[in-house]
Amino acid sequence: MKTFQKTIRLKPYPRGFHLITDLVEKAFPEIMEIQAGILHVFIQHTSAGLTINENADPTVRMDFETFISDLIPENYRKFIHNYEGPDDMPAHIKSSLFGNSVQLPISHGRMNLGTWQGIYLCEFRDYGGSRNLVLTAWGN
Repeated sequence: MKTFQKTIRLKPYPRGFHLITDLVEKAFPEIMEIQAGILHVFIQHTSAGLTINENADPTVRMDFETFISDLIPENYRKFIHNYEGPDDMPAHIKSSLFGNSVQLPISHGRMNLGTWQGIYLCEFRDYGGSRNLVLTAWGN
């Protein structure tokens, strides 16, 4: 059994849903040493999230942003936590809904995603800044 782990720092992304599959793959070539295993990607932040979804049509990512912003609006008057601005509390809720990690299989040294699947960074803040990802891979 082999185990690899590293933390990478992403550049700041604007609010929205961003494909980071290629970035993860390039930053973590160690997965090529695993024939069958698991890749776990964890984001060390409470106002951004990760998910796996459509990787071909960018309008899917735009629709994600539109829907989640309508579902959890910044002007919700009952929010109390607003120390870091009006987008902070909505970002925390969105992060909890989407989650802070994804797991995917590694097969023959590659992430085994479906044909139309990619890893999204879900940036829920206007100015979230750099984000850290902890990448852990294990397998044979």
